[in-house]
Amino acid sequence: MKAKELRDMTVIELGSKLNELKGELFNLRFQLATGQLDNPVKLRFIRKDIARVKTILNEKQKANA
Repeated sequence: MKAKELRDMTVIELGSKLNELKGELFNLRFQLATGQLDNPVKLRFIRKDIARVKTILNEKQKANA
């Protein structure tokens, strides 16, 4: 996901996106542990997306304060 797309979202949308990504990361880690994960590179992309969402969420919260 691109940072520009995330910047267009509201704080509430970013929070729900963060929860969605964390759930997806949990599922991928579970698949990795059980040996069912086809593409382990997805873990890296999901972690980076989570970091992007957290960064933009933090920027928006500081701007509102």
